[in-house]
Amino acid sequence: MNAQPAMAGEGSMTTHTQAPDHTTTPRHPPGGDIAQTHTPSAPAGPCVQVPGRVGPSARISLVVSDMDGTLLTPQKQVTPRAQAAARALRAAGVPLCLVSSRPPGGMEMYFDQLGIDTPYGALNGGTIFNADGTIRSSLVLDPHAVREALRILQSRSLEAWLFKGHGWLVDNRLGDYVQAESNAVRMTPTVVPDLAAHVHDVGKITGSSTDFEAIARQEVEMGRLLAGRASVARCSRWFLDITPPQATKGHAVRHLAALYGVGVENVACIGDMVNDVPMLSIAGLSIAMGQALPDVRAKAHYTTAPNTEDGWARAMEDLVLPRCVPPPRQPPAKRHATPPTHAGQG
Repeated sequence: MNAQPAMAGEGSMTTHTQAPDHTTTPRHPPGGDIAQTHTPSAPAGPCVQVPGRVGPSARISLVVSDMDGTLLTPQKQVTPRAQAAARALRAAGVPLCLVSSRPPGGMEMYFDQLGIDTPYGALNGGTIFNADGTIRSSLVLDPHAVREALRILQSRSLEAWLFKGHGWLVDNRLGDYVQAESNAVRMTPTVVPDLAAHVHDVGKITGSSTDFEAIARQEVEMGRLLAGRASVARCSRWFLDITPPQATKGHAVRHLAALYGVGVENVACIGDMVNDVPMLSIAGLSIAMGQALPDVRAKAHYTTAPNTEDGWARAMEDLVLPRCVPPPRQPPAKRHATPPTHAGQG
């Protein structure tokens, strides 16, 4: 999932307006994320198998993990137990790769804690980065779709941000969630007078509003208007992500698996939100967090404890580490980036 603003007195999903708290990170609402607020958590005991899925793989050679609501606690921390589990994966020879709606800087900031130096998928998996931060491949929106999305967001009084590679563009430094997001991902946006002048090579557009119902309405309306040209999905109650239609976490998993020479049937994926479903539905071992929405849990082989109770570490300990088999190869440390692929191409 993506950044989630901390807001004083956060209510239910039907609340119209809440003043954001700019002194705290936007990925940490006091009442939990969209799933945590509305979905009963799984029990804190052992991981529970979900009926209906074909049995999970007995051999795992790659782990691909979501970050917010999954690997990270609601306070955006990696617990000591999770750090130990990440070290155990490394000792077993199985790489841990991260895939998130976050921009690259908001992912790299956790690499030292986790002890990882692996490629990763940012911007909902549409841009694959090497461990050193260079771009390996990227999917970008068609410029015409970017212009139309910006026009719709502006007409609906939603603020818009553009993400291009390592860059983050805004047209209002004082926007409701800009400072909070900047604090969370340790990035400073570039302020431009007109976002419409920067429509090329855009990997993601984010629309934001303190009117949560407006965000929900635009998920449906923009999804219809941009059908075939962009994927439109809420990553939280206050953020709407618009990405190339192929830019899903499933795309990232297939790309990362190919780098290590393994099939998706030998990949373990773990997540909590709707944008994690494309990877959970194809993984050989898929795990939903305890606070995940029912539709997300239904796509997983197992449900673990919530991220408030070390669910990520429990899943690694109980489900992944016993199945670990090192992959047949390691990806090259560096590779020249391929040209950006526009939606509808290749």
